[in-house]
Amino acid sequence: MGATGRLTKVGPMRTDSSPGTLPAREHLPAGDAGTPVLDVVIPVHNEEKDLRPCVLRLHEHLRRTFPYAFRITVADNASTDTTEQVAARLAAEIPEVTDFRLEQKGRGRALRTVWSASNAPILAYMDVDLSTDLNALLPLVAPLISGHSDLAIGSRLARSSRVVRGPKREFISRAYNLILRGSLQARFSDAQCGFKAIRRDVAQVLLPLVEDTGWFFDTEMLVLAERAGLRIHEVPVDWVDDPDSTVHIVRTATDDLKGVWRVGKALATGSLPLDRLGRPFGDDPRDRELTDVPTGLARQLVGFCVVGGLSTLFYLVLYSLFRQFSGSQIANALALLVSAVANTAANRRLTFGVRGRGGAVRHQAQGLVVFGIGLALTSGSLAALNAAGDHPAHSTELAVLIAANLAATVLRFLLFRAWVFPDRDEAGPAGSSTVTAGHTPSSPAHRTTAPYAPLPQRPAAHPQSYRTTDQTTEVRAGEAADGSWRDTTVRLQPVRPHDTDPGDPR
Repeated sequence: MGATGRLTKVGPMRTDSSPGTLPAREHLPAGDAGTPVLDVVIPVHNEEKDLRPCVLRLHEHLRRTFPYAFRITVADNASTDTTEQVAARLAAEIPEVTDFRLEQKGRGRALRTVWSASNAPILAYMDVDLSTDLNALLPLVAPLISGHSDLAIGSRLARSSRVVRGPKREFISRAYNLILRGSLQARFSDAQCGFKAIRRDVAQVLLPLVEDTGWFFDTEMLVLAERAGLRIHEVPVDWVDDPDSTVHIVRTATDDLKGVWRVGKALATGSLPLDRLGRPFGDDPRDRELTDVPTGLARQLVGFCVVGGLSTLFYLVLYSLFRQFSGSQIANALALLVSAVANTAANRRLTFGVRGRGGAVRHQAQGLVVFGIGLALTSGSLAALNAAGDHPAHSTELAVLIAANLAATVLRFLLFRAWVFPDRDEAGPAGSSTVTAGHTPSSPAHRTTAPYAPLPQRPAAHPQSYRTTDQTTEVRAGEAADGSWRDTTVRLQPVRPHDTDPGDPR
């Protein structure tokens, strides 16, 4: 890959963390420094007509509404018209605009290259047609600035979004997202809206794992981020379709489906090192020591449900047998008594993990009290049924008993957990338990302040550009927050030789 541009100073980049370490998310501190907080990339290919109006409109919006320093980067994907000249003129006229030239096409390639070279803590991109209303830009990046989220996407499929587009594109978009949900278990609502942002520290670790260089780049990035447990914030957008879009729908859809297959296969075989994206989340409530919060609730609930289901079947079989030689009330009492004893013993051993004979008699006695409550519920239900009509059908009796037993089951679990089998091992002096949530706390070494300069107000910006070689991208470290200069060069990872996409439409 080749690229041209004008070398400029950019802020220092983080180079001290290993590829598998993400710092705890923190709110970027407010202050004054020479590094832009936001870098908005506009990838273009043969957009000589739309580029200038787009940049001017975006620049005016940011100048008027965005409270911090920003940069707009035009990433020219091997345009063959005058797009490169238009971008150069814009960079010369507007201090906050920079241009970047790539000699190979591919939106994903452009985003990965420019984002990797940028020193802004928040990285974003949008399509040149500005189909998305710009009022959504600040809500898009605010969760990243605050430290709440790792990535943010605009969604045209959210309920409160307002979208104007033809039925063909609407169908394709919704069908594609259904495919993602069904094949890759994606939970985000809109993978292809050209309106996204990411924190730089996340991008530095996530982007090397993304292989696609074209239109599937967005989807692959989001799927990997979601599978790694990163937080994705969605913003409903107002979006108007561009009738003059140059995107080749059939070719793009085909490439996307190939990408879905590739990523799905990689996830299924475990070949993606998603563990390198694990991060401490700062003040994560799962890292805290909590009082009066019971432990093991999920495991106990599953065990109780399994035991309860088997006990219900056992109860119904016993009731049907006893019903052959006794009335309904006697059959219900006998069946409930036997099944209650078995249920208490099974829950004692399997659900709450109580071993040995100690306390077994007391537990059974308490279980009989719980049995009495269940008996009152079920017997009362049968009495109400008999009062409603003479000689109800056997199937009706069973249906009523099942409903009553469901109610009794919920109450039984609560009584078992709080009274019969309380978590006495972790109880404190006052009887309350202090537990640590089931989330591995991060090590102190990981809880470091994110290496970002304080948030600057908008200073007089310098023209921005980058220089690349065939093997590496070199970015001179720039002026630090204290006004000093650092004469260091950060070598970014080269684009891999197989990252060519001759069929990419952009």
